[in-house]
Amino acid sequence: MARRPERTRSEFSLVHLLPNMMTIAAICAGLTAIRAGVNGGFGSAVLFILAAGVLDGLDGRVARLLRSDSKMGAELDSLGDFLNFGVAPALIIYFWALQDMSRFGWISVLVFAVCCVLRLARFNVAAKSETPDENPGYFVGVPAPAGAMLVLLPIYLFFASDRAIMMPDLMIALYMVLVGLLMISRIPTWSFKTVRISRENVKFLLVGFAFVGAAILTYAWVTMVVICVVYALLILWSALTLRRRRHDSSP
Repeated sequence: MARRPERTRSEFSLVHLLPNMMTIAAICAGLTAIRAGVNGGFGSAVLFILAAGVLDGLDGRVARLLRSDSKMGAELDSLGDFLNFGVAPALIIYFWALQDMSRFGWISVLVFAVCCVLRLARFNVAAKSETPDENPGYFVGVPAPAGAMLVLLPIYLFFASDRAIMMPDLMIALYMVLVGLLMISRIPTWSFKTVRISRENVKFLLVGFAFVGAAILTYAWVTMVVICVVYALLILWSALTLRRRRHDSSP
């Protein structure tokens, strides 16, 4: 009876390639968002960005679950994050509101994109560093996916108000620069990855998750506005809390 050829180390199962496939799908979503923005489909463009964010949040966890994380996957994920959260949202805002503005509109796009790539570079360096984090449970600055979610707030407001609320172009450009600066700031931002839920509270978390999911499906734009406001307040709360801890621990 003939023996089956042994699998070499250069071969991978499709299951182990799933995280990279999810990252590629996220990149495709980001590129499609740019295409939708060029064609004037800004609602669809935002939805593609959000889909890219969901895929980005899942691919790393799937890789760790399958024990298929690799250096190539990490680099691919970082490059995809720059496209999906640094380039695509800024271009969508530009095509939506800033094309008729002076050069400052394009400058705000460049500032946001550069801040995003610097944020990602700093995160990659910190991830490879052997020095323990001085603030465990916190990010340093706003993460790139959260920055992309926040920078699209003017579009959320526009659609949530049935196109009644349109921020001035200069305000949108300045807001984009502000979000970019928050990404490269040293402001501590609470990390959801450190959250632990007790067995008794799991049911409440699932009910809350179902409520948020139903709200997004039913009132998508209003829900996104609320999420952005809550996240901004959470940033302020985490910064004040950490500052108070440092003050109390100082001699």
